[in-house]
Amino acid sequence: MEKAIAVMQGTRLENRRDGKASPRVGAVLWKPDGSTNSASRGELRDGDHAEFTLLERKNRSARLDGSVLFCTLEPCAPGSRNHPKLSCAERIVLARIKEVWVGITDPDPTVDRKGLAYLQSHGVEVRMFDRDLQESIRDANRKFIIQAERRAEAARDDQPAAPTLLSPLETSLSATQIRDLDPRALSDYRRETGIAEPVGSTEFHRRLLQQGLVEDVKGRLTPTGFGLILFGKEPRVRVPQAGLLATIHQTDGSEETRDFEGPAIGIPQLVIDWLQAKLPNPISRTRAQRRAVNDTLYELLREGVVNALVHRDYGIAGAKCQLEVRPDKIVVRSPGQPVPPITIEQVQRFDAPMLSRNPVMHYVFAKLGLAEERGLGLKSLRAKALAAGMPLPSYSYKAPYMLLTLYRNAGAAMPSGGKDLTVQLSAAERDGWNWLATRESVRVSDYMQAMAIPSRTAKNHLRRMTNLGMLRMVGAGRATRYEVVRS
Repeated sequence: MEKAIAVMQGTRLENRRDGKASPRVGAVLWKPDGSTNSASRGELRDGDHAEFTLLERKNRSARLDGSVLFCTLEPCAPGSRNHPKLSCAERIVLARIKEVWVGITDPDPTVDRKGLAYLQSHGVEVRMFDRDLQESIRDANRKFIIQAERRAEAARDDQPAAPTLLSPLETSLSATQIRDLDPRALSDYRRETGIAEPVGSTEFHRRLLQQGLVEDVKGRLTPTGFGLILFGKEPRVRVPQAGLLATIHQTDGSEETRDFEGPAIGIPQLVIDWLQAKLPNPISRTRAQRRAVNDTLYELLREGVVNALVHRDYGIAGAKCQLEVRPDKIVVRSPGQPVPPITIEQVQRFDAPMLSRNPVMHYVFAKLGLAEERGLGLKSLRAKALAAGMPLPSYSYKAPYMLLTLYRNAGAAMPSGGKDLTVQLSAAERDGWNWLATRESVRVSDYMQAMAIPSRTAKNHLRRMTNLGMLRMVGAGRATRYEVVRS
């Protein structure tokens, strides 16, 4: 991965008359005999993709069975190049390469993840670069990414290969019309993103067309499934799995419910407004801290709801995004496991690679400033909780839902199975747990310093909480650390 990034720096940028920025791309091929080849974009000829140079120019006659390819940018998919050119993803499959590591996905919302999907559908194992390396690739390609996110793919010449679809919701839906979109939601989108063209104008509709929100069907604009979910007046009439269902469980055993069924772009704020009226002081802290902590809770909740709507698997038609509010915690349920190759373990560690399941929806929420640039919002969830001294959120999977749990107090984060473990702790140990709940893992020295206690006392506290199942000891000797186990 690091060598591919180093090779990327050797990219020969094109001097294009249209001002379009070229990406910096590097590719490295590891062969079973241990040898490697590498190529950068434009290395041998202006504009040639790094994968094309590596596979067709440098290894055209070589047997590449069992080789592993590392490329800093997602290989282009069928339909992304003018006919009759083969896409890089097709060349990889034809070369019989069975494992590909990808730096970042192509940021264009009409291309994003389709190269990966083509590879995966042809038996290629796809992995993503580590998160920190992904960020360095994005930094080096900032100009290209900004331009790519502002444009849609140009019209194809001749007869292109059939495009790769990540979801049937990328296409227009039967029995829908442009008037099914909510003018107020479109106006909000226009205002918040600084679009100059008025809603309903030809140029505004062209933007929606470029962003994959509508399709031209025999001269008539028709909303795509994602366009309807994002901006539809009543999206659940045509897409029943859209929207979000919320329930507040009161301390007296009663429940209050509300269904959020309108345009998806408005749901996160509607949820916050509803709950702020119902839960004015959800966390009991000192007067000086209460406001900041409460504000942070709602910020985390907004991001959790956005993630649920954007990254859910809309192919699970019988499941809906759900919000469950209890006195001690808030749970956001989103249908579907993490999108491959991301694993639940990576999500739980808050270091999952940047990858979006539904790029069209993610693009819109990102333009509105409601979604992290390319990831799952994991970094900001963790950072905001740490800054406010709140228990870190946790992720888990209970089929068919991905669960994000936000804890309203440190006790709620205990892996207690419904039991209050604090009664088995001393007052000093309870103070220690309140601090530990805001961390992922600690060493004895960290705990000593935070609690201002000697080494022997710190070890006794940590050992006690480990025996209760609240911590998990990892490593040995000087490398020993204690991971926080959450409910």
